[in-house]
Amino acid sequence: MNRTKSKPKRIGFTLLNPQAASVLLAGDFNDWDTASLPMKKDKKGTWRISLHLDPGTYQYNFYVDGEWKNDPNCTELVPNPFGTFNSVKRVE
Repeated sequence: MNRTKSKPKRIGFTLLNPQAASVLLAGDFNDWDTASLPMKKDKKGTWRISLHLDPGTYQYNFYVDGEWKNDPNCTELVPNPFGTFNSVKRVE
């Protein structure tokens, strides 16, 4: 995690998954807690959440109905210790 001292920015995360019963956001910004950041589904089936994050680089994934999922809109992935990948969000 590379973080500089600057004002936090509001960053949105979205996932289109109309069939999901629950989607949570977890990453290094919340110690990968799969319960603390539940996302809300809109009428079109897009799950959304916004966080205030300091500038830096963050790793995250979605926890969808008990399974880890990468962000399909994310263009940068990094390997994790579990043999899968984490999505990467850069906040300027």
